[in-house]
Amino acid sequence: MYKILPRILFSALLFSLVVGCANTGTSNDETKNWSADKLFAEAKAQQASKDYKKSIEYFERLEARFPYGKYAQQAQLEIAYSNYKYDEPALALASLDRFMKQNPTHPSMDYAMYLRGLVTFNESQGFMSALSKQDMSERDPKAAKESFAAFSELVARFPESKYSKDAQLRMGYLIGSLANYELHVGRYYYKRGAYLAAANRGKALIDNFSNTKQVEGALALMYHAYDKLGMSDYRDDAKRVLLKNFPDSKALEQDLEKDAYWWAPI
Repeated sequence: MYKILPRILFSALLFSLVVGCANTGTSNDETKNWSADKLFAEAKAQQASKDYKKSIEYFERLEARFPYGKYAQQAQLEIAYSNYKYDEPALALASLDRFMKQNPTHPSMDYAMYLRGLVTFNESQGFMSALSKQDMSERDPKAAKESFAAFSELVARFPESKYSKDAQLRMGYLIGSLANYELHVGRYYYKRGAYLAAANRGKALIDNFSNTKQVEGALALMYHAYDKLGMSDYRDDAKRVLLKNFPDSKALEQDLEKDAYWWAPI
C-alpha cells in the first residue's frame, strides 16, 4: 500500500500540471469574452496596422464563433485579403474559392473576383521577372492566364464595378506579358536550332495576341526560322506581312543568335 501511494501522488501531480497548462492557454485568449462587433473591429485594426498574421487569427476566431452572424461572410473576404498581403497566395485563393461557392449572389462578388485577379497577378510577376537565360520552354505562365481570366470575368459580369477599370488596365499588361513570353520562347527555340518550333511559336503569338506590339517580332522570328528551314514561300510571306504592317521595321536586321532582345520591355 505504501508503494502505491507515491504513484498516486505522481499521477495527481501530473494531472494538475496538465490542467494548469490548459487553463493557462485559455486565460491567454484575450478574445474569449469579446462580442462579434469587438472582434471584427480589432481584426480590422490589426489589418490596418499591417499585422496580417494577427488579423487572420482574429477573423478566423470571428468566423468560428459567430458562423451565422453578420460578419461571417465578410470575415472570409478579410481572411483572403490578409493572406494576400501576408504573401500566402494559396491560402488567399482557398478563402476566395470558399466565399464564391458559398455566396454566389453576395454584393461583394465583384470585389472577390478582383482580389482573385490581384493574387494571381502578383504571382505572375515572378514568372515575368525571370525571362532571361533559363530554359523558357519549361516556364509556366499559368498564374498570368488565371489572373487574366479572373479580371476578364469581373469586367464581363460587373462592367460598372469600381474595380473594372483597374482590371482592364491589368488585363492589357497581362496580354503584353503573355505575348512577350511567347516571343521569348520562340527565340529560345531558334537559338537552339529548333526552327520549326520557333516558327510555330511565332504563329501562335500572332493568332492569340494579334493586337500587341510583339507581332512585329513574331513575324521577324518566323521569317528567320523559315529561312533556316529552306521554306522560301513561308519566309517570303512572313516578310511581306511584316513590311505591310510595319513598313519602317528594322526587325529583320536583328541577329537572333545574340542574347540581347531587340524589342523594348513591356
